[in-house]
Amino acid sequence: MTESQRTTGAGALVATLEALGVDTVFGIPGGAILPAYDPLLDSAKVRHVLVRHEQGAGHAATGYAQASGKVGVCLATSGPGATNLVTPLADAFLDSVPVVAITGQVPGALIGSDAFQEADILGMTMPVTKHGYQVRDAADIPRVLAQAFHLAASGRPGPVLVDITKDALQAATTFDWPVRLDLPGARPVPAPHPGQVRAAARLLAEAKRPVLYVGGGVVKASAEAELWAFAEVTGAPVVTTLMALGAFPGSHPQHLGMPGMHGSVAAVTALQRADLVVAIGARFDDRVTGRPETFARGAKVVHVDVDPAEIGKNRAVDVPIVGDAAEVLRELTAVVAQLGSADRREWWATLEHWRRTYPLGYDPAPDGLLSPQQVIERLGQVAGPDAVYAAGVGQHQMWAAQFLPHEKPRTWLNSGGLGTMGYAVPAAMGAKAARPDAVAWAVDGDGCFQMTCQELVTCALEGLPIKVAVINNGALGMVRQWQTLFYDERYSNTRLGDDVEGTRCPDFVRLAEAMGCYALRCERPEDLDSVLDKAMSCDDRPVVVDFVVHQDAMVWPMVAAGAGNDDIQAARGVRPDFGDLTD
Repeated sequence: MTESQRTTGAGALVATLEALGVDTVFGIPGGAILPAYDPLLDSAKVRHVLVRHEQGAGHAATGYAQASGKVGVCLATSGPGATNLVTPLADAFLDSVPVVAITGQVPGALIGSDAFQEADILGMTMPVTKHGYQVRDAADIPRVLAQAFHLAASGRPGPVLVDITKDALQAATTFDWPVRLDLPGARPVPAPHPGQVRAAARLLAEAKRPVLYVGGGVVKASAEAELWAFAEVTGAPVVTTLMALGAFPGSHPQHLGMPGMHGSVAAVTALQRADLVVAIGARFDDRVTGRPETFARGAKVVHVDVDPAEIGKNRAVDVPIVGDAAEVLRELTAVVAQLGSADRREWWATLEHWRRTYPLGYDPAPDGLLSPQQVIERLGQVAGPDAVYAAGVGQHQMWAAQFLPHEKPRTWLNSGGLGTMGYAVPAAMGAKAARPDAVAWAVDGDGCFQMTCQELVTCALEGLPIKVAVINNGALGMVRQWQTLFYDERYSNTRLGDDVEGTRCPDFVRLAEAMGCYALRCERPEDLDSVLDKAMSCDDRPVVVDFVVHQDAMVWPMVAAGAGNDDIQAARGVRPDFGDLTD
């Protein structure tokens, strides 16, 4: 059905959002975007969530998209409002998250004059967006927005910026829907080449030590069922990257864990010893490979990716396959089922030995103190695999990756590529808006929490009752760990609290209560279960739990930055015995 009506550019903007099926927008008004906020007030279909900072809007849009699979939308004004979106846009770009950011701009006649709150946001964000538009004609708004949503969600997802001048928002126009999408440069994802699929299947059939290296692209493609079928047909071990946790059930016997700097010994070592690595929606980033020239030296590589630019970028590839992960996996599964596979009993015996000998674990805390790993592990047991978990960045992020239950897709949200502190609270807020019936936990550090905790006010006022676990060790934990290991325990500017024993600055309980939250503190192991029970039972407002943990806990296993994965340490000073691994 064709819809045509007279309106303003701002009215066309809101009508387009409604036509595109947008139900939630995160933003904050300002002068240049203000015309859009007037018709938005009358929309019965689009909910606006008034954030306290534009960075919160961007991360909330990302969390919404990651939890739902739909495009997340954020709204900001010109100048500083728009520039505050640069970090979340860069974050979404590196993690391939579909986000559309709509920014106001000064009137077209003033562009280039250094007008009040003018900033070249299109130029600033060009390196960290999939595409960007500047709209100066009200008639172009519906078409550009439709294109932006298509680009954000298609192929390899990513953020798209739409910058609209104030006079375009104010001008009279005709809203016509639907619009014609004419994007000659945006080619559809090709079907996988059957010859490449057969070549990959032959390598897999012959390999004695294969590993399926699964990246976040599998989640973006909603290819979890296809991955499960493929893994079981091949009988190969599976490792899932930080961005792919939940793409393959963590409890599945073929799952070895997470590879990389803080991955499991079995996962890291399996890649090193493999004779074939089948990478699916992964990008061979440095946190997984360690020193690139030493990564999986004896392995042939099959690389499946929707983005041809990723194939061969960081690692030479024997069989490249460009295509949607779900479609490629379906075709690979069919061919592999026909070809069969080599005898891998010896390979699995080796893998099981590594898994039994070097399981994930942690040292108990000193008497009377809480272990951060214990807190996160127990949180996962209480909240369960159906909860959505958003993690900040640092030690708590790695412990959450290691000890939470990762059984289902779109239940694990984190900033993987950019490593953005302050991501967790607004991302959990966005996830809760997308999935109001799900329990949403933000697992945050005391440093990360202080960067964006003001969005708890948004959660309280907007009826988004997220739960926050602050892993409070009084320090920038991961930086402190590096100072312990590599800087002779010289703790320069990593302590977050006061040096006076017994003081709390800030007091997270009082701070949370001031922002309209139910707040708790847990300092003793014997109180852990009762505190979690209280947190889980509160559903009418946000909950913040200040878990005071000991500051000397470290994340293990670990591959030091710049080292090769053969140098993984299971614990401080403990390098596993891999036999002939490096022969």
